[in-house]
Amino acid sequence: MNGPESLSRREFVAGASSLLAARAVAGSAAAAVAANAAGSAAANTAGAAGAARAAGADKASALAVHGGKKAVQRSAGGGPRWGDVERRQLDETLKQGSLFYWQGPQTQLLLERVQKVCPVKYLHSCSSGTAALHIAVAAAGIGLGDEVITSPITDLGTVIGVIYQQAVPVFADLGAGTYNLDVADVERRITPKTKAIIAVHLTGNPCDLDALKALADRHKLILIEDCAQAWGARSRGRPIGTVGHFACFSLQNSKHITCGDGGVVGSSDERFGPLLQKFGDKGGDRRKWGGHQAFATNYRMSELQAAVAAAQLTRLEAIAAKRAKLGNLLTEKIGKLPGIVPHQVHPDDRAVYWFYFFRMKPEAFRCGRSELVKAMAAEGAPVSGGYIAVPLYGEPVFRNHAFFAGRWPVKEMGLTTMDFTKHKCPEVEAILKTGIRVTIEEHMTEEYILEVAAAIEKVVMHYAV
Repeated sequence: MNGPESLSRREFVAGASSLLAARAVAGSAAAAVAANAAGSAAANTAGAAGAARAAGADKASALAVHGGKKAVQRSAGGGPRWGDVERRQLDETLKQGSLFYWQGPQTQLLLERVQKVCPVKYLHSCSSGTAALHIAVAAAGIGLGDEVITSPITDLGTVIGVIYQQAVPVFADLGAGTYNLDVADVERRITPKTKAIIAVHLTGNPCDLDALKALADRHKLILIEDCAQAWGARSRGRPIGTVGHFACFSLQNSKHITCGDGGVVGSSDERFGPLLQKFGDKGGDRRKWGGHQAFATNYRMSELQAAVAAAQLTRLEAIAAKRAKLGNLLTEKIGKLPGIVPHQVHPDDRAVYWFYFFRMKPEAFRCGRSELVKAMAAEGAPVSGGYIAVPLYGEPVFRNHAFFAGRWPVKEMGLTTMDFTKHKCPEVEAILKTGIRVTIEEHMTEEYILEVAAAIEKVVMHYAV
């Protein structure tokens, strides 16, 4: 090929090589662009997945009250409280010719079974835990103007008998984490008029009975144990109710075992034990009838109630053991959380947790108790704020001294200077303001309680300062 358009072999090879090199560069650049694009897409996909995971994690850790996932996913469970055992006992009762308590086979069976739980010499069945306490106070000879020291965080039934006997309840302060009588404060409140101490085993947590009994002995006082919330509890390994001069139990519907309503009072003291039946049955002694030697009310329990209660006692140990285990597990899991005062139980005692009670330290949180409780409840935890609204001495009937048709004869007669409007128990009032109640029931599982503990921890850590 001739002329300017013709190419030599060398020129052709050189030109072809340059073209191939250019194409190779272009190809590499395109590949790089493609690779970068693919990498960016993958990165974007991974980033989106990570963001989704982070959002999920945030939702899981966020409080349920703010839209997060609830910590308690399990059901608390449930089940019937009575069944074939009670039905069989009732069937036996209905074959009887009488449903009256005296010498009734169901009453005898009930008392035999109670004696295995609380081995005292004398026992008497009655219509309620309030009745049991009134019988004890009356049998102890407590009367006009006498003082009885007890807890201000309790059911009114603890002191009804005291007031009806024209005696004066004196309220002592409680331990910050035990919610039981502060022995030192009890001693400070003893006067020449003091005749007895009623130790309330609140929530099923045993009081310091050794210290209270020593104090009672030193001052020649009578020690009455209010065991209404403490079926199956043990103090230093001993059955509750066996240290004091009297043991008083409730069979009301909310208690560990029940017959709807009822009670049992017991004593091993020869001064008082033989009087229990008389003071629960209008003042007459049915063992050796000689008329009414004392004045008392009618607190009798029927055979039908006794039958159900006797059957319920066959369930007691399993109920008490399970509640003790669940309550102790909750303490194990939340006891070291910041700002929390767990339920305090002596290591040698068995608390049976009619409910579990812990406290918040207000200064340790960025919110108040109501917000804390609301958040815990939203997580599924069975909690509520406080227990009773005010100490007993803060109730209107006490503040107005209006026990008998709006009057209080003991005060009007000048036999007491007690003024409940001025009565103060600082720790008690703090307990009611900072306490948080957790429901404990025997049908709950350990796994459920662990979730409840996780719910409490989640909320505590969120609001902790």
